[in-house]
Amino acid sequence: MDVRTIADVAPVVEHNGTVPVWYLIQPREMKEETEGGFLELISEWEVEGGGLVDPHHHPTHEFYYIVSGKGLMVIEDEERVVTQGDLVHIPPDAVHSIRPTTDHASVRGFTFAIGLKDAPPVDYTNH
Repeated sequence: MDVRTIADVAPVVEHNGTVPVWYLIQPREMKEETEGGFLELISEWEVEGGGLVDPHHHPTHEFYYIVSGKGLMVIEDEERVVTQGDLVHIPPDAVHSIRPTTDHASVRGFTFAIGLKDAPPVDYTNH
């Protein structure tokens, strides 16, 4: 499972020395894997304590960025606890799910998805 955390990344100063940047994925690092793809979606989500995202898959490279809370990320047969500042890469068509680690607090994040070239549209409401 590819989980990267901001705590493990040293910042570089960019834009004429005006801002530190923490690269969780280096520029062009995933060029080959995403060549010919397109930005499928960007969304923010929250899973309440005691809830879960139904296990599912789709033809996209998905990236979950955790902004608050703690969750149990499951991709195929791997499980890992993720928390604020973690970036998770979910490969295309990998079955995945996330749930809070406790029934009393939520986990919240953003999803960025890169669609595969020639992939059909996905109905995210029933997928």
